[in-house]
Parts: sequence; structure tokens; C-alpha cells
Amino acid sequence: MEIREDDLTGKAIADLLREHLENMYEITPPESVHALDLEALRSPDITFWAAWEGNELLGCGALKELDPRSGEIKSMRTANIHRRKGVASKILEHLIQEAKRRGYDRLNLETGSFPEFAPARSLYTRYGFEYRGPFADYIDDPNSVFMTKKL
Repeated sequence: MEIREDDLTGKAIADLLREHLENMYEITPPESVHALDLEALRSPDITFWAAWEGNELLGCGALKELDPRSGEIKSMRTANIHRRKGVASKILEHLIQEAKRRGYDRLNLETGSFPEFAPARSLYTRYGFEYRGPFADYIDDPNSVFMTKKL
């Protein structure tokens, strides 16, 4: 598996992100969906990576700089056919290492509170993320779970 920075111009990544957004809107009330679309992910404070095996897209993840000392994980997604193969773990490890390289003290994330998000919450807990209250521009929302990891 190769994880490389992605410029968000390829069809495969556009399709995966469209699948991601559609899935979020199927599970979560619209006002609680915080997944970013392709254009929002092109923001200068976000760096986006894709995981590939040859020409096959396995998954993706992004790191948003909140301030010079902290970041936020965004757009973690594994392609449906590659779930339960360790793709998300590898992407998460990459994002954590990049956050440390940038000198961040803390890495934050928002995910859903519904049962469908239990595997994601379990993954983040295994990597040392702990539950916390809202951060940045988020508000308290029963449909959201906020987590943080001290680096």
C-alpha cells in the first residue's frame, strides 16, 4: 500500500468522496453532517492523502490545520471493498505521523454517534484518542462524537 498526497483531481477519488458524502447523509441528519465535499477539501489549510495498491484506490484521509499547534482529521474513508483489511489503520498512522512532523501537540476529530460509526470510534480509541467536548467551530450535538489525541 502506498499513501501519497492527492491533488483531488482524479475520477477515483471524486467517486470515493461522493460515496462518502452520500453515505453520511444516509446515516446522519443533514444538520449534523460535517464531511467535506471535493471543493471544501481543496482549502489551503487541508492536506489530503489517498492510499493506493497499484492503480486501485483503497481509501483516503485528510489533515486540517486548526492552528500552528493542532490539527483535525477529516475525510477518513475506506473503499467498501477494502474494509477490514487495515487500510484505515495505515491512513490514520500516516496522519498521526504527519501531525507530529508538523509539531502539533494535539490531533482532534469529529465522527458520528450512531452505531454505524462504532468501528471508527473503536479505531480511534485503539490509537489513543479520547473523548472530549466540541472544538473549533463545532457545537454540542448528540449526533456527533468529538475525540482528541495528545501527541
